Amino acid sequence: MRFLMAIKATPDYEAGVPPSPALAARMGRLTAEMIQRGVVLASEGLQPSSQGARIRHAAGIRVVLDGPFAEAKEVIGGFAIVQAASLDEAKALAQQVVDVHVDAGVDTVELEIRPLCDLPEFASSRA
Repeated sequence: MRFLMAIKATPDYEAGVPPSPALAARMGRLTAEMIQRGVVLASEGLQPSSQGARIRHAAGIRVVLDGPFAEAKEVIGGFAIVQAASLDEAKALAQQVVDVHVDAGVDTVELEIRPLCDLPEFASSRA
């Protein structure tokens, strides 16, 4: 199964403060190792929300909102697509990412894990 791991942005990240050299180096090593093992299919950090936009359509009204977005806890700072046999295995991979952040001195880390829908699976669930 494929899973999305989305790490939440911190206020510093949203302010454009780059990760510490220690965190960048450790995440680089972990990502390279996971790519080599074939469990990371894609991984990227995101620019702060001030560089992006949201489009919302509700009740016939469409609104384009330019960043930054008020609630940093609602903003994703980066993502990875991982290949894992189960949610438990995906959780174990995510724990390694959290460990790297904590070991680099980041005091608050939140990472969301969600299974991806394969197109045939999604279509059959909608029938």
